[in-house]
Amino acid sequence: MFGIGFSELLLIGVVALIVIGPERLPKVARTAGAWIGRLNRYTAQIKADINREMHLDELRSAQQSMKDSVQKYEIMAEEASQKVKQEAGDMHKAVQAVTDDIASDPNAQTIPVEAPEHKAS
Repeated sequence: MFGIGFSELLLIGVVALIVIGPERLPKVARTAGAWIGRLNRYTAQIKADINREMHLDELRSAQQSMKDSVQKYEIMAEEASQKVKQEAGDMHKAVQAVTDDIASDPNAQTIPVEAPEHKAS
């Protein structure tokens, strides 16, 4: 953890035994262990919070890119829709012109137009 080896721990234990005394050493060791445990839990909780925030940022980034893509495709669909409407209007005008020409010339022959065949996919 901190790079403390067995010999350093043994030296700390001997000094603690001499300074604190054999009666109070177990209680001090339990208290120190409890503090170290709390510190470990606290650092684990902070790590989990940081990981959760990083994941949330990644999700927000993905959501924004999806929104951008959707907006781009909506614009493309609107442009295509406008083109189709324009083509339909042009086709309607052409049909109307032909109809008006036929209606104005009573001697004109009508040409039968067959509907295109649709191929099944």
